[in-house]
Amino acid sequence: MSEGGLVIARVVVIGAGIGGLTSAALLAARGADVTVLEKEAWVGGKARRVLVDGAEIDGGPTVFTYRRVFDDVFAACGARLDDHITAHKAEVIARHAWDDTGTLDLFADPEASADAVGAFAGAEAARGYRAFAAEAQRIFEVLEDPFLHGDKASTPLPMMWRMGLWRIGDALAMRPFDGMWKALGGHFKDPRLQQLFGRYATYCGSSPFKAPATLMLIAHLEARGVWLIEGGIHALAKALAGLAERQGARVRCNAPVAEVLTANGRTSGVRLASGEVIPADIVICNGDPAALAEGRFGQTAARAVPAIPRAKRSLSALVWYAHTKTQGVELTHHNVFFSRDYAREFREIGAGGTPSEPTVYVCAIDRGARPGDPAPQGRERLQIIVNAPANGDVHAYSPEERERCTNAMMATLRRCGLALEEPLAHQLMTPQDWEHLFPATGGALYGRASHGWAASFQRQGPKTRLPGLYCTGGATHPAAGVPMAALSGQLAARVIAKDLASMKTSRPAAIPGGMSMPSATTGSTG
Repeated sequence: MSEGGLVIARVVVIGAGIGGLTSAALLAARGADVTVLEKEAWVGGKARRVLVDGAEIDGGPTVFTYRRVFDDVFAACGARLDDHITAHKAEVIARHAWDDTGTLDLFADPEASADAVGAFAGAEAARGYRAFAAEAQRIFEVLEDPFLHGDKASTPLPMMWRMGLWRIGDALAMRPFDGMWKALGGHFKDPRLQQLFGRYATYCGSSPFKAPATLMLIAHLEARGVWLIEGGIHALAKALAGLAERQGARVRCNAPVAEVLTANGRTSGVRLASGEVIPADIVICNGDPAALAEGRFGQTAARAVPAIPRAKRSLSALVWYAHTKTQGVELTHHNVFFSRDYAREFREIGAGGTPSEPTVYVCAIDRGARPGDPAPQGRERLQIIVNAPANGDVHAYSPEERERCTNAMMATLRRCGLALEEPLAHQLMTPQDWEHLFPATGGALYGRASHGWAASFQRQGPKTRLPGLYCTGGATHPAAGVPMAALSGQLAARVIAKDLASMKTSRPAAIPGGMSMPSATTGSTG
């Protein structure tokens, strides 16, 4: 089978998460014969919908930043993101509370944020915020192209070489050897502000007490713009699936893969749980690499990637999908209610327990998603998140423990001035439930934790030890999160195109399909 004289490679993508759908769309646009196989009934991976009390509630990631990445993906496929989703930039990035005496908002306008911080904690705090924002921006600008958009490296040295980064100023600006918590203390004397900006470490499943100061760049990424999508991140996933299909890819749900097949030392296809065999020259695993390493796709594939030790796992989460009336604090779309002792909270998680007094994130789904909409009357849809240990493969969450966690979550909200209906109409996901959905992870939602200066370079890259097998998704390079998963999909597509072109030139018979890739532009993916 050929197109324009070019033989088309057969590509199977295991999993229809953001990274896998991105790879599928880009490779299909370049001429590959792509099939996406998803074990669940939906596309999007964690970005799903959950039915509670007759209401569909967003069931995965809720924060959408760095939309340039998705603009690039759609442009590479001859499309426009705005033609496939409806989104607008949020004026209020997030609302924060520590007690019931008031709240602190951060805004899309950085000067409005600085003024709000000053009104909340004084002029010195406003100066500290401006200095922090400038440093976060510098870190982001140093790392954006070589790391976020760049190829996977096992140490910082190749990346620094590509950057011409024997420039000592830029090297030091990354602050890889400084702890995040200590660095924040240099900007903020008020411990509440240290806690607020330390929370950004949890965006990639890490503790602010163990993460490097480099992760302050996440704050800049959010300050550049938070976008609210009608229908949530699941709507974005559906748009990506549709984009891939319009390029000719096939997306099959309810199609779990049981084994990655090999022949002559490289991938030859996959076997589904049903017994169906799908031949493929290239297999992309859009799941946590831990599933590969534990043999969930066969023993040959298990040797393709290193295992992730339990101690290196990222955070998991307790997630409540709730349909409820609210009283007290006026919610915006993104809201955070902090614990009184952040250090104790992470000590308890580190010891394998759920926090006794947790910090609680609340996504008020019905607020702000469409400009001008009034606040909901009656019940509204909430996704509520509390950090938890990734112990879902070794610890069973009993009904009593689930109730205790729910009571602790509600107590934090009440202390901060927000009351929910009781009894609360909800569905609760624990690390045990996440392990069921994403086997071999223990419920870790972000892959490997970013603890220590080298952790970000230890994430699985697109290439594995098994020729023809590649990885993508939020558990791989460059990092966790919706835009980072898409960046991993871009990187996988780029590396696969390069490898196929090289193999076609040097050893045409090595690939059964013998594919070379038509030239195509993939936006600013490097």
